[in-house]
Amino acid sequence: MKNRDLATIIILIIFTSCSSPDYEPDTGMDIHNPTAMQIPSIFVENTDVGDPEQSGSMRYDPAGQTYTLTGGGNNMWLDRDEFHFAWKKMSGDFLIRTHAEFTSDGGDAHRKMGVIIRSDLEADAAYVDVAVHGDGLISMQYRTEKGAMTAEITSTVTSPDVIQLERKDGKFIMSAAVFGDAFSTESLESTDLGDEVYVGLFVCSHNGDVTETAVFSNVRVVIPAPDTLVQYRDYIGSNLEIMDVATGKREILYQSEGSIQAPNWTADGEALIYNQDGLLYRFDLKSGLPEVINTGFATRNNNDHVLSPDGNYIGISHHSADHGGQSIVYTVPIEGGTPRQVTDLGPSYLHGWSPDGKFLTYTGGRNGQYDIYVIPVEGGEEIRLTDFRTLDDGSEYSPGGNYIYFNSARAGSMEIWRMKPDGSDQEQLTDDALNNWFPHMSPDGQTMVFLSFPADVNPGDHPFYKHVTLRMMPADGGRPVIIAYLYGGQGTINVPSWSPDSKRIAFVSNTKF
Repeated sequence: MKNRDLATIIILIIFTSCSSPDYEPDTGMDIHNPTAMQIPSIFVENTDVGDPEQSGSMRYDPAGQTYTLTGGGNNMWLDRDEFHFAWKKMSGDFLIRTHAEFTSDGGDAHRKMGVIIRSDLEADAAYVDVAVHGDGLISMQYRTEKGAMTAEITSTVTSPDVIQLERKDGKFIMSAAVFGDAFSTESLESTDLGDEVYVGLFVCSHNGDVTETAVFSNVRVVIPAPDTLVQYRDYIGSNLEIMDVATGKREILYQSEGSIQAPNWTADGEALIYNQDGLLYRFDLKSGLPEVINTGFATRNNNDHVLSPDGNYIGISHHSADHGGQSIVYTVPIEGGTPRQVTDLGPSYLHGWSPDGKFLTYTGGRNGQYDIYVIPVEGGEEIRLTDFRTLDDGSEYSPGGNYIYFNSARAGSMEIWRMKPDGSDQEQLTDDALNNWFPHMSPDGQTMVFLSFPADVNPGDHPFYKHVTLRMMPADGGRPVIIAYLYGGQGTINVPSWSPDSKRIAFVSNTKF
C-alpha cells in the first residue's frame, strides 16, 4: 500500500487510494515478446582493447542469459590497458550489476574481471571499473583523464560474487558482496568521463601469453527513475523475472515500458498473474505471451491480488466508484468473469487466503488507522486482528494455517511479525536497520521471502524505484540472507509469488528503457 498521508489526498482528488493502484494510462509498448530464449544481449559489441597478443571473445547464452568472456592482455594499470571488452554506449545516470566468476582456478593472482565505464576504446582512455582480481582482491580502478596513471580504491570485501558500478550525479559508486550479504560500498568523485560512455564487462589475463575466461550471470544495466519523477503518476519500465531461490539464478521473462506489478504463480505452475494499467494479465510460461483476464467492471485493480488455495479463484482489490474510489475486495473465477464483492468497507487491500479456503485476510483503513482484518470468503462481518496507530500490512497465512505473517511499523521500523489466526500471540521475527515488507511463505512452509527497503525510507511507505533486496529466512525466524539485489520496490513482490514446488519466486524489477 502507498504512503498513507499522500494517499488521503489522492483519494479525495482522483478517486484512488493508499494501496498500489496500477490503472494509469499505458506508458509504452512492450519491447520484447519474450521467452527467456528471446531476451537479446545487452551488449552490442565486443572487442579487444590495447591490442593484446591473445585475442578475446564473448559468447551470449540467451537461454541462461549469461555472458562468457575470454580475454588476454598484460594488465589494466599505469597509463595503458589490455583486455577484452563487451560494451554498449550509454549516457546519463545508470548502473551495471552482475554475478561473476572465473571458470578456472589458478592463473595469475592479478588477473581481472569485472564491470567498467570508459570514455573511449583507446588503450589509455579515462575510465572507472570494479575489478575482481584472481587472488580475491576487489577495487575500483580509475584513470581520471586520457593517458593518466591508474589509481584505485580497495574494497573491504574479498572474493565477491556480486559487483555493481553506478554513475549518479557525476559520482561513481562501487558495490560488492559475497552473495547473501549486504553490499559494501565505496565512492569516487571528481572524475569526468563525459556524458556518452562505453559500458560493459571485461576480462584481463594479466599474462600476455594466455587467456582467462569468466562467466557473468544476472547481468543488469539499469537506468533509474529521474529525480523529477512523481510517484504514482510517472512510471518507468519493468522486467518480469523468476529466480531459483537456492542458487540466486534469475531469468527475465518479459519486458515492458509500462508498469508491471505483483506477479502470482498459478497453482498448476503454468503461468504468472500480474497487474498492469488496472487490469490483470495471465502470462503463460510456455508461450511467453500475456493475456488479459476478464474481471468485468473491475478495471481499476491495484496490486493486491491473491489466488485461492485450489487455484480456481482470484481475489482482487478494485477501486470502486460506488465506494468513492476506495479499494474493495472481490473474488472472481481464475478464468475471468463477474466479480463478487466481499468487503463492504474501504479501503480494503487483500493479501492472503486461508489454506482451507474459508477466509481472506487484508489490510483495512478504518478511521485513519490501518490494521489486519479477516473476513469469510462469502462476505459478512470482518474481524479485526491488530490495533495499532502505526501501519500493519501484508498479511498472509502460513501453508498449514497455524499463523498469519505480516509486517508492522509498531517497533519504529517496518519489521516482519506473525500471530495466530485469531490475532493472539503476536511476535516479531525481524529486527534490523532495514524496512521489511510483504512476507511470503513457501508452499512447503519452510521459508519466507520478503522485500527489504533501506533504512532511509519512511517505515510506513514502500515506494517505487529504490535499491532494494529480496531476503529469505526460516519460517520461525533467524538470520535473513539476501537472494536478490535489484532496483524496484512498490510492485516488486507485493503478493504471494512462490512456484508450487517451493523452488522459485517471481518478481518485478525496474529500469527506464
